[in-house]
Amino acid sequence: MKATILAIVMTVVMGLGLGTVQAGPPEHYQDQKVVFHNNGGYPDNTTYFKKLLLNIHNSVEAVGKDHIQVRVVNHGPGLDLFITANTDPDMAARIDALKAQGVEFLICANTLKERKIDWHTLYGVKESDIVPSGVAELVRLQQMGFFYIHI
Repeated sequence: MKATILAIVMTVVMGLGLGTVQAGPPEHYQDQKVVFHNNGGYPDNTTYFKKLLLNIHNSVEAVGKDHIQVRVVNHGPGLDLFITANTDPDMAARIDALKAQGVEFLICANTLKERKIDWHTLYGVKESDIVPSGVAELVRLQQMGFFYIHI
């Protein structure tokens, strides 16, 4: 008799969906620390940059801005993102929207020096965004627990 009652209760609970866990944001993901590596996307940087920024946006949306820390380390041809944004309002808007979500864009000082780029000419870049070395910054962030992503 007890087994029959238990079976009925289990059937009702499972039928109502109370016995299953339904995954979905924000419970679906744990807090995340992510570093995206941007060194350009030869041969079509503009398409690559749009794809990169979309992937970053999707990550923030999926996890929630209060549950994700995102750094984007930019070096080499990756700095062209900020040159392009000077004349491309869509690209500028994408960068601004991500910054408003807490995404930090870091700029390699070695690339600035090598390519003779004045950081003042890069869209939305502040002096505090500049790191000594893009590659070394990628390693440092990984040592701090950031997961590495290269699109």
